[in-house]
Formats: sequence, structure tokens, C-alpha cells
Amino acid sequence: MASNKILVIDDTTVVRVKVREMLPPGNFLVLEAKDGVEGLNLIRQEKLSLIMLDFLLPKMSGWEVFQQIQSQSDLRKIPLVIMSGRKEEVTEKISEPFEHFEFLGKPFDQKQLIGAIKLAMAKAKQPRQEESQVANFATQNQPATGAVTGEGSSTEIQGLTEKMVKMQAEIDSLKKQLTQVVTFIKQKIK
Repeated sequence: MASNKILVIDDTTVVRVKVREMLPPGNFLVLEAKDGVEGLNLIRQEKLSLIMLDFLLPKMSGWEVFQQIQSQSDLRKIPLVIMSGRKEEVTEKISEPFEHFEFLGKPFDQKQLIGAIKLAMAKAKQPRQEESQVANFATQNQPATGAVTGEGSSTEIQGLTEKMVKMQAEIDSLKKQLTQVVTFIKQKIK
């Protein structure tokens, strides 16, 4: 029986299958999610040994899933590998050096995958100073009176929702452009 549960959250079936095939047989139970919502549900339901998270996902982006993981202390302890074909998209949101997770560029081979998993597990064991950072963040984002109100958080949620809609529109536009490029290349090959 597999002793380690690994969750692979990626909208590309090929990547999910590739990860499963590259892992040593028998040691791992690989769970799969095709979008951020499904992935986050599995993260909350399962006792995971590792999360492999694509940064560009439908329904809920990898960035949003990452934020959800980071907001809960029990989930933050799970080793995390963030995957992307474009590292700059990750560094736009999360500055380097990546202290608490490992980055794996796509495409990757078995050696790179195993190395990323080992580094993610090592990074997850390192002590964090986030408790004081979380307290500082909370203090900085409170109303001037220091009272906790629902207004600040609902404004933040609305702002994040607007950003999410904008990002999804950008993703949809990029997918459309990619489809057009692929169609053009196929026509030129014929």
C-alpha cells in the first residue's frame, strides 16, 4: 500500500499522468485534480504528503490556491511544488528566493521532478516566522480604530474578486491566442 499521498493539481492530463509515471512505483498514491477548486477540496479532505500545483488553472488559479494554503497553518506544513512553464508568472506574485516551496519549470524530466520533491520536503521542515508576519499583516490592515470590522475584509474580497476576473480574462485571451497560433502552424505544415 502506498505510504505517501501526492496531489497533482494541473489542468493538463498529460502532466498529471507524467508525474504519476515518473514517481517510483508502490511508494506513492497519486491523486489528481484538473482545476483549482477541485484541488483545494482535495487538499482539505485528504492527509497529503505533497502538493504539486500548476500556477495557471481554470476555476481557481494556482495563485489563489497557494494563498488559501498559506492562510491555514495546518495546510502550510504540507510540502509544495509549484509548476509552471513561465517562471515569471510565479515571480510576479511571489518573490524569490522561494523559501517555503519549490519551483519546477515545465517541461521537466524525472530527475528534476524527484529533485523538486526532495527540496520541497526539506523546505517544509524549516521553521517559519510567519506567526509574527501574520500578526504584523493583520495589524497593518485593521481600521485606524483598531476594531475588527467586516468592511475591510469585504472590500479586500471584492478587490481580489475583481483581480481574479481580470486574470481569468487574460488567461482566456492567452488560450485563444495559443489556439490561433497552433491552427496557423498546422495550416503551414500541411
